[in-house]
Amino acid sequence: MSEKTIPILPCQTIQPVLDFYTAIGFEVTYQQKSPNPFAVVERGGIELQFFGMKKYEPAASFSTCYVLTDEVDALHEAFRAGLKAAYGKIPTRGLPRIGPLKDMSYGVRQFLMTDPGGNCIRIGKKISEDQSHRPAPKETFARALHNAALFADSRDDPRGAAQIIDRVLALDGERPTPVQLMRLLVMRSDVAGRLGDDATATRALEEAEAVQLTDEERESARDDLARLRELREQGA
Repeated sequence: MSEKTIPILPCQTIQPVLDFYTAIGFEVTYQQKSPNPFAVVERGGIELQFFGMKKYEPAASFSTCYVLTDEVDALHEAFRAGLKAAYGKIPTRGLPRIGPLKDMSYGVRQFLMTDPGGNCIRIGKKISEDQSHRPAPKETFARALHNAALFADSRDDPRGAAQIIDRVLALDGERPTPVQLMRLLVMRSDVAGRLGDDATATRALEEAEAVQLTDEERESARDDLARLRELREQGA
């Protein structure tokens, strides 16, 4: 079979979008300025096409596509490095932005990246043959982590994730395990940063760093600890 699907995504102005993609290693393979603005970018086997719409509002965009790759960790690292070089820091809120890399409950390891046109590019690797959503755990804090991750890194709704975490950490009579507490605090810092709430982001990060973990617990939470280090570096 020779079929290939190529997303054609909208943007208000094409040039900032092309600058964004070239910064992370894409090549502009075609550009048309008239009669209608249109461009193509490619990186390896990834091809994205864009068209201009003067009345398009990037901040209100719902445009998205999914890129499956075997190299999700390498792409995440390369994209972050390219964005830091181009913008002076890694953008995590507003437009453009890039999110954390993590294992999701529906069998993929993924991250979300949103370009200046408001297009959300979801990039992931299958880590399970079962791509359906797993049911939320019954245990209180495991359930909160499950749901907050879906809000933050699948629905791209950091405010909803923050509400879930704040609610569960305020419970009386129930306490999370050290690993659960660290993971909840790292995610709270992450989503606070995306919302521009730097005071909460800093406080949650400091509390997460203060949680004592065994070597075994640290290994089980390596992605969250890596995100903690990233957040610390971003705030430095």
